[in-house]
Formats: sequence, C-alpha cells, structure tokens
Amino acid sequence: MPRGLLVLIEGLDRTGKSTQAAKLVESLNNNARLVKFPDRTTPIGKLINQYLVESETQLMDQAIHLLFSANRWEVAETIRATLLEGRTVVMDRFVYSGIAYSAAKSVPGMDLQWCAQPDKGLLKPDLTFFLSNSQTEQRAGFGDERYESSSFQSKVRQEFEIIFNTFESPDYIKNHMVFLTTTGKTIDEVHVMIDSALKKFIQKGIYNEDFMYF
Repeated sequence: MPRGLLVLIEGLDRTGKSTQAAKLVESLNNNARLVKFPDRTTPIGKLINQYLVESETQLMDQAIHLLFSANRWEVAETIRATLLEGRTVVMDRFVYSGIAYSAAKSVPGMDLQWCAQPDKGLLKPDLTFFLSNSQTEQRAGFGDERYESSSFQSKVRQEFEIIFNTFESPDYIKNHMVFLTTTGKTIDEVHVMIDSALKKFIQKGIYNEDFMYF
C-alpha cells in the first residue's frame, strides 16, 4: 500500500491557512487527517496556548522556541503512522513557522541555524503551500494573541523568504512548493487553486515511498 502525502499549508497570520487546510481535508473525502500546530491539546501544547493567550505568562524566547519544537515532536510518530496507513496528512503550520517567528524576534544567539536545529529529523512535506496577502488585509484582521501585529508580521514575512532561500534547494522550491496570493480572492477560489496544484503534483509522480527530512 502506497503511503499518504504529507501536505503543509504555511503563511502569515490571517491568510486563510486554517480555513484552507480544513477545506482540503474535507475535499479528500475523509482520507486525510488535519494536524494543526501548535497542537494545543497535548501537555506541551496547553502550556504554549497559555503563553500565547495570556500576556502575564512569561517565558524566555529560547524556552518557548524549544517548546514549539517539542510540540511538533509530540505528534511526529502519529503523523508518520497515518502516512503509512495510506492516508494524507494536511498540516496547518509546521517547521517553517517555528523558525520564522522565533528568528523575527532578533534575539542575540537565536539565528536561523539555532532556530532550525531542534527540528532536524522531522518529516519534510511532500508539498508545501505558502499563502500570503497584502499588508492592508493583514492589518485589518489581527487578533489579540501574541505575535498578531502588523509590524511583527512584516518581520516574519522577511524571515520566511530568507528561510526558503537558505535551507531549501532550488529543486525543492520548484517541485515541492507552491506560493499563492490570497488578496482579493474568495475562500472557494483559493481552495480551487490549492486543489488544482495538488492534483498536478500527484500526476507528476514526483514523490515516492521514501520520506524527506528537515
């Protein structure tokens, strides 16, 4: 039995990632599993949630970065097992966000290499969708959680670009990444774009039984 696909939907806050991840799982007729990061249901995830929503909860930047990574490792084996069952896993955020958000803080000693190290060995997506929109749309939609501000999101956007150019080969970017702008598009229009790109990726037969790793 062939393994399932590991699909990632990444991007800045308020770009429709969660909505699109859920719609993609639904369109795959329940032959897919949705995994959202951080996974706030796990022991570590509950601590992360407290940090994100309660301003009085303070942690060292290095500590919260490692907690985010540990949260990904908490469910790593479950993701692998689901793929080996032949089911697709659709992830809402993953390693790229973990690196970008921490690096955007510009904390001395927390450069890209340091931020990337704890995630070494995690499965790499077969296909990554990166969603972006205009700065105007971003400013209009931010909430109250930590990191949800236009100034910080601007820094995160720059870090994403650096990460892709630093850690990923041109071949991986060309064959395994799709960059989509959601500005001015409806939820259904973006879904059609994602669904179409996924079908083309499958038709190309680029992925095989061998997993890729960060």
